[in-house]
Amino acid sequence: MGLIAIFAFAGLFGAAIGPMINTYLTVYSNGGALVAQALGGTAMIFLTLSGYALVSGKDFSYMRGFLMTGMLVVIVAMIANIFFQIPALSLALSAAVIMIMSGLILYDTSRIINGGERNYINATISLYLSFFNIFIHLLHLLAVFSGRR
Repeated sequence: MGLIAIFAFAGLFGAAIGPMINTYLTVYSNGGALVAQALGGTAMIFLTLSGYALVSGKDFSYMRGFLMTGMLVVIVAMIANIFFQIPALSLALSAAVIMIMSGLILYDTSRIINGGERNYINATISLYLSFFNIFIHLLHLLAVFSGRR
């Protein structure tokens, strides 16, 4: 049952991200390059941070409170930005999400390595969500700063 849940979860996210990527590909003249850069950057961030947690063997559990507080602040700010629609806040929120998700990669990988996470389904979904969020927000930042439409 657990493996089926992971595949269903990944499939739903894949179905959700498809139209978004299609929008970037059609709206931006350099959409293919933007998507490739975002994917490559996300992969580098993920592999570097996971590798660091693996090689160093450090316990990053001390980051939990900071990461959860940061996510709560970002969620509240995102809801506020729905009403205020401040472009600079949107960019700042994307940067903040990338930093927080990077911290979550360190935290989750550390928990997996040090035996704090025994449920592989939760661990997989958590790392997948971090990867997904970094990709989406990095794509947003790259698109805004590319300036081409």
